[in-house]
Amino acid sequence: MTKDCSKPLERTTVLELTSKSTEHGWKLMVWNDDTNTFDWVIQALMEICGHSREQAEQCAIIIHYKGSYAVMEGEYEKLSHYCTQILDRGIQATVESLTH
Repeated sequence: MTKDCSKPLERTTVLELTSKSTEHGWKLMVWNDDTNTFDWVIQALMEICGHSREQAEQCAIIIHYKGSYAVMEGEYEKLSHYCTQILDRGIQATVESLTH
């Protein structure tokens, strides 16, 4: 993920992402790359997953520094649909079992 340096990053507390369906045992993983900008990933997470701007920014930072992050948990069908939309934007994503 390339960094848009036009705005400095602010230090924030990581918000816990909530899900209505965590009992279904699936997570939507988004993976770091050297192509997509922070802004592009943030926009995708807000539009596709319904994250607030702050949640999406925090996810993007974690993805950048850790290499990947489970941005959402829930039902396989819903996450698979989101995964396809994220992939369509050129961002790498997978749906994995929570037991992985």
